Amino acid sequence: MDNSNEATRKRIGFLSFGAWHPGGGLTHTGADALQQTVELAVAAEQIGIDGAFVRVHHFARQLSSPFPLLAAIGVKTSRIEIGTGVIDMRYENPLYMAEEAAAADLLAGGRLQLGVSRGSPEPAWQGAEAFGYPVESNDARDKTALFRKAISGAGVVAGDIGGKPGGPMLAVQPQSPGLVDRIWWGSGTRESAVWVAEQGMNLMSSTLLLEDTRVPFDELQAEQITLFHEAWQRAGHERSPRVSVSRSVMPITSDLDRRLFGRDENEDQVGWLDGAISRFGRSYSGEPDRIAEELAKDAAVQAADTVLLTVPSQLGVEYNAQMLDTIAREVAPAFGWKPEGIVSESASPDLR
Repeated sequence: MDNSNEATRKRIGFLSFGAWHPGGGLTHTGADALQQTVELAVAAEQIGIDGAFVRVHHFARQLSSPFPLLAAIGVKTSRIEIGTGVIDMRYENPLYMAEEAAAADLLAGGRLQLGVSRGSPEPAWQGAEAFGYPVESNDARDKTALFRKAISGAGVVAGDIGGKPGGPMLAVQPQSPGLVDRIWWGSGTRESAVWVAEQGMNLMSSTLLLEDTRVPFDELQAEQITLFHEAWQRAGHERSPRVSVSRSVMPITSDLDRRLFGRDENEDQVGWLDGAISRFGRSYSGEPDRIAEELAKDAAVQAADTVLLTVPSQLGVEYNAQMLDTIAREVAPAFGWKPEGIVSESASPDLR
């Protein structure tokens, strides 16, 4: 089935780390982080935002176990896509994860967009091993292959016939039709983007790239996206793929905005991370009309169908909902986004 129009429609979503801290901001506990993420997703849907995505980190005061949270968002909303960016597969049991993902997707009516990958550096030394997964057998790509096989409905374990294996291979249950086409891989290099296309997964281009060719971040990212699409065509996949990029977009419309983000450095940064010279994308902060013009010139934003907007989660639901509303009204239309399925025209959604 050709879904090229659906794949190329420009979408915007928020991406939250769900950070919390007892001593600062408006998000003091793990419960605050979870509840406020659900509330922000409800508010974002009212505004007309297309997606609610969460970062997943372990051994940190951030969101860590995504599926209960995604399921809660799914039953509280009706239209918005829900997803991750990304789940570190080193920490996962692929078959149990397949059950959890299918359950969350069914509760949400097929709206799950699941980003997976090796993940970013974690604070724990060999944290996945602490979860029970030995380092020597802890390949994120192998685990992802088994996970995708399981959610596709394939048999993954032999049945028990009188105390011995036999009969047809058993699939995990439940199954959620179409979920296998909504798996994204977080890619930090051009080489891995080609691999993603060959595997038939959607591309979630990283917030940083583990390489530096001395060109601006958006151009390097756009090159990565081009290589992905070329490899997808060579592979001969039937469906049209999707591609997302993430951006830090902070429109300044008040004195509070100016105090918080007025001094952000709106330029790329280059540094050493995870054993490689890496290029980090710039922030976009300033007056809405100015950052709208700048984002319209961002090569990767133009090349992607989905733009994920990082939110300062510790500032609370009301602040972030207002920020997303400003972006939706005054910034996103400049790079090709149009609202769809708006529930409320209000600039200040009812968060009760």
